Amino acid sequence: MDDLFSSTCFILWRYGVISNIQINEQIRDKEVRLINEDGEMIGIMSSREAMRLADEANLDLVKISPKAKPPVCKIIDYGKYRYEMSRKEKEAKKKQKTFEIKEIRMSPNIEANDLNTKMNAARKFIAKGNKVKVTLRFRGREMAHIQESKHILYDFAENMSDVAVVEKEPKQEGRTLSLVLAEKK
Repeated sequence: MDDLFSSTCFILWRYGVISNIQINEQIRDKEVRLINEDGEMIGIMSSREAMRLADEANLDLVKISPKAKPPVCKIIDYGKYRYEMSRKEKEAKKKQKTFEIKEIRMSPNIEANDLNTKMNAARKFIAKGNKVKVTLRFRGREMAHIQESKHILYDFAENMSDVAVVEKEPKQEGRTLSLVLAEKK
């Protein structure tokens, strides 16, 4: 009984749908276009016949292209196929460029020294390849002077123009006014 259970688990693992790929008995199509383990086209045949050929080769029948008419199936080792697919996905992820958006917060009555310090921090962020969101926060009576304070963001962007470009123009969101700077290419 214990042997039966362990072999059943193996079968469930081996033939279960791990992704959206159909293998072996999961293929319900009447006819399939079959490719053998060497990559040669065998032709169109019934899925039962294709399954029999896969069993004779001690390999799996995997539906490679389900949308084709008839669907394309290939006789391969499914474990090896899954491994190769995961490696391709990892390679694709490595080639993707990732970046963060760093935020620099200021108030509308910021002094020149503080502004220079914030600009130096923004330069460091941009040099590392990140985008910078410069936010001007308004509190209380400062809300009455939002339009007059936009020049602070424009000056910030102008002073950063040697290393960054404005990706998103200043926009008001509630009590904040913000713009996004990205690395100059």
